[in-house]
Amino acid sequence: MRIFDPHVHMTSRTTDDYAAMAAAGVRAVVEPAFWLGQPRTNAGSFTDYFDALIGWEPFRAGQFGIRHYATIALNPKEANDPRCREVLDLVPRYLDKDGVVAVGEIGYDAMTPAEDEVFAAQLALALEFGLPALVHTPHRDKVTGTRRSLAVVAESGLDPAAVVIDHLNEVTVGLVRDTGCWLGFSIYPDTKMSPERMVAILRECGTERMLVNSAADWGRSDPLLTLRTGEAMLAAGFDEDDVDRVLWRNPVEFYGQSKRLDLDGVSGEATYAGNSILRGGA
Repeated sequence: MRIFDPHVHMTSRTTDDYAAMAAAGVRAVVEPAFWLGQPRTNAGSFTDYFDALIGWEPFRAGQFGIRHYATIALNPKEANDPRCREVLDLVPRYLDKDGVVAVGEIGYDAMTPAEDEVFAAQLALALEFGLPALVHTPHRDKVTGTRRSLAVVAESGLDPAAVVIDHLNEVTVGLVRDTGCWLGFSIYPDTKMSPERMVAILRECGTERMLVNSAADWGRSDPLLTLRTGEAMLAAGFDEDDVDRVLWRNPVEFYGQSKRLDLDGVSGEATYAGNSILRGGA
């Protein structure tokens, strides 16, 4: 089983996690910029953080044969902190970097006017830089947040096929299913989705435009739950091609829109549907 985890916060994980992920078949990851748990007091701290996402973490991952990519943004929670608003001027500098494959995480936390403004501004950056967008749906009042997120995406002019609406569940999947956006699901030990619940959604909705991630961070989470989901799919009667589509080919297709994936030498060809996704490829 080859695995591309499209949303995992490796800054919060140990070297042992990288080793376990590699042994489980993880060959590539995307690490979205997010809230670190402790409020940051100035925009300069984001410079160090973003530098680590495109420098130190790819180095750490590379020791275990894992390709590491990042998404860059001012996250929704910190969009409410006026001390962090200067980060919007910093983000474009990083969106030009080869290892950055999307703008994210963006979207809503508490659905405030400040979040509205920052969300729209960063969708505009995704459009300007020709990058996909990773949209975080709020943990509270998720239905309202998902509907509001879809409305902002529709107003942005960004192609829905370049947008993933993440942290979906049984209640919100139907809102996104027919929009043209990609559907993201985070598999957690206690909250969000379990492997078994994810399998039930895949049975109902199919495997097209589905992204399954561990979203593992500094909280109670598990970077091997992508593997457990693949195992649950096989146990439920899905075949190996279905698993490969969900855990490898779908993330490759979505983030391949950035034209910055280089998976040459990693388990599997760096192509999708016969077209190279290497930077500068056809």
